[in-house]
Amino acid sequence: MGEQKRIIVTGGTGLFGKALEEVVANEENRSDETWIFLSSKDGDLCDAAATKAIFDKHKPTHVIHLAALVGGLFKNLKYNLDFWRMNTQINDNVLHNCHLSKVKKCVSCLSTCIFPDKTTYPIDETMVHNGPPHTSNFGYSYAKRMIDVQNRAYHMQYPDGCLFTSVVPTNIYGKHDNFNMEDSHVLPGLIHKVYLAQKEGKPLVVWGTGSPRRQFIFSKDLARLMIWVLREYDEIDPIILSVGEEDELSIMEAAELVMEGMQFTGKVEFDTSKSDGQFKKTASNAKLRKYRPDFKFTDPKEAIKETCDWFIANYEKCRK
Repeated sequence: MGEQKRIIVTGGTGLFGKALEEVVANEENRSDETWIFLSSKDGDLCDAAATKAIFDKHKPTHVIHLAALVGGLFKNLKYNLDFWRMNTQINDNVLHNCHLSKVKKCVSCLSTCIFPDKTTYPIDETMVHNGPPHTSNFGYSYAKRMIDVQNRAYHMQYPDGCLFTSVVPTNIYGKHDNFNMEDSHVLPGLIHKVYLAQKEGKPLVVWGTGSPRRQFIFSKDLARLMIWVLREYDEIDPIILSVGEEDELSIMEAAELVMEGMQFTGKVEFDTSKSDGQFKKTASNAKLRKYRPDFKFTDPKEAIKETCDWFIANYEKCRK
């Protein structure tokens, strides 16, 4: 048996962290790995001393860094400075302590919002720094983008030190998501809307025209890929974790899968006074496919049904 790995996951109790915990427990359990899932209760990662105390306590050999201050569009518009400052502090504290603690590998989670606002599609890993991100959430986007800059700088200055790398997932959904209709992402918002429309016997109102297209990735598929990245992927350059371009769904198609998952038979209406946002943000998964041509993504019909079932069963206590 090889050396014992101690893996800490920052932000380990959110949508992605919970999926990682489930996949590690049920599919990817290894006797030479100890996984520790941290939450904000374990210490404030904006605080340098608190972050150091976490690393001193758990003595990780590997880190998956998911923790971030996040919010929906309107929160980002209002608090771009706060999103920049707090996320930059969190990221610097985590990466600096990985370096000080001689962590062997740290994988940070970025976001597709880091890509330039004006770009060509599909976007790929080489295009991250080709222009400014969208103005609406530039604070958050730049803070995430700087993780890639920092990863490269650590590698240049300490080439024999910690392997710092990052992943860029597309739209994540699954159990333990935030289902708040004002402040959530597309799919959890639709799930909550369908649930209420069904309960109240009203039509489902979809914001916009329903025509924009998105690549949705099921949280458990993302967890399986993240575990592979931690164990096998040794580039400093980021890697996009996403379904293929051909698997993009329109908002209407996503709504139809949610209606099917919820057995909703009511009417659907479109509120076209609401903005569609970007029509598409297609990302290429060619690099992932080069490494993992064998990886099978869960059928979205099955994954959305599982998410709907979980939401119904946990309605009273889930984030909404």
